[in-house]
Amino acid sequence: MTAGPRTATAPEPTGRFDTDARHLAEYAAGAERALAALPPVPERSPDERAHAAAVHRGARRVRRAFLARHTESVYGLLTDDMARGVRLPDLVHDAADRIPGLVPTRRQMAAERRLVQAEKEGREIDQGLFCGAVLRSPTAGRHLVETMLGPTPRALELADGFRAQGRAELDTVHVERRGAAAHVEFRNPRRLNAENHRLIDDLDTAVDLVLLDDAVRVGVLRGGTVDPPAYRGRRVFSAGVDLSDLRNGRIPLVGFLLGRELGYINKMFRGLLTDPHPGALSERGVTKPWIAAVDTFAIGGGMQLLLVLDHVIAEEDAYVSLPAAEEGIVPGVANLRLTRLAGARLARQVVLGGRRIAATDPEARAVCDEVVPADRMDETVERAVAALSAPAVAANRRMLALAEEPLDLFREYLAEFAVAQAERAYAPDVLDKVERRWRERERRRAARESRP
Repeated sequence: MTAGPRTATAPEPTGRFDTDARHLAEYAAGAERALAALPPVPERSPDERAHAAAVHRGARRVRRAFLARHTESVYGLLTDDMARGVRLPDLVHDAADRIPGLVPTRRQMAAERRLVQAEKEGREIDQGLFCGAVLRSPTAGRHLVETMLGPTPRALELADGFRAQGRAELDTVHVERRGAAAHVEFRNPRRLNAENHRLIDDLDTAVDLVLLDDAVRVGVLRGGTVDPPAYRGRRVFSAGVDLSDLRNGRIPLVGFLLGRELGYINKMFRGLLTDPHPGALSERGVTKPWIAAVDTFAIGGGMQLLLVLDHVIAEEDAYVSLPAAEEGIVPGVANLRLTRLAGARLARQVVLGGRRIAATDPEARAVCDEVVPADRMDETVERAVAALSAPAVAANRRMLALAEEPLDLFREYLAEFAVAQAERAYAPDVLDKVERRWRERERRRAARESRP
């Protein structure tokens, strides 16, 4: 079979797994030969870029056709017919090993990670196609969601120490038990507590530790003090995704953009699954109420967190926003959740129009439960902890979550998000925006450093 869609005919699916897998591998290998014959991405001429795009389109059509018929078989192969749970990053890597051509190999992804976003081949789009197909399947998708609701290996290693000492110091997150509450503080001070790969890994661990500790009844999220001159010494909840990391190619689809949604955010909303055996989630896991203390602002991913929490306290000068239209990407599951909480019209103003909501605006009531002066934040948090520590709260919040966002609704949304977000991350307008913002930030940084 010759290389590339201009000279090769896409194989017609037969419905037989082994035959279709062989045809996929052959076609994908031809596509890779066509791409290898081209210069690196930044050196390609307009015609070469167009040819590369055609090669990718052809290969993706074949992958979609294969997944349309064989997703459950692939997932069964990778999980021993769902007898064991395989976390998403391992699932994607295993798929590359077991079904050649279906998703990028480890070597290909390692090469991509060395490049800035605009210089990559865009192989995460192929990962997005695979993840979306798995999540779209009612059986495989539900099994994957439940697998990702389980505690991480790192959290299991640290759990006994946290129970004994009541604190855990992670690279970018501090967790401390105080009475009935565990306080989770974001500590990425140079970046206004923006989300990077290290922070989301630490948050996944921190949320697990809170949920695994029987002495904790309530979790509290708050941003620590930050360094940039405009906010130096102030607490900031979160600046959202680190756009410099996005420009530099350090915001991966699987480990970051999907990982946070299927990991700690979903665990805070639905609870931690501690027993993988069949049965009601209430019999197999633990859920606890969560409080947010919002200082200064909650932008992007920071605002997304508020949409799954049980009580949000904002200081009077704080604001929230989802600058999705400006950044050009999809704000996680916020499109689903903000519509439910705030109504379709306000959700469109925020997501599509970039509307910023001040804590004192009437519309903030859709997101914030209390708005207080900064000097009353601590006492207000303690009062909320006491109110949410009642024994019946956990059971009732579980039932509220079930009514508000059934697991299958979340799964179906995330199936579409996996593809849409992967494609937007490589869209020309996004690449142009993050490059311009990065250059402006670097210019300002150089100007500051040049001052006497």
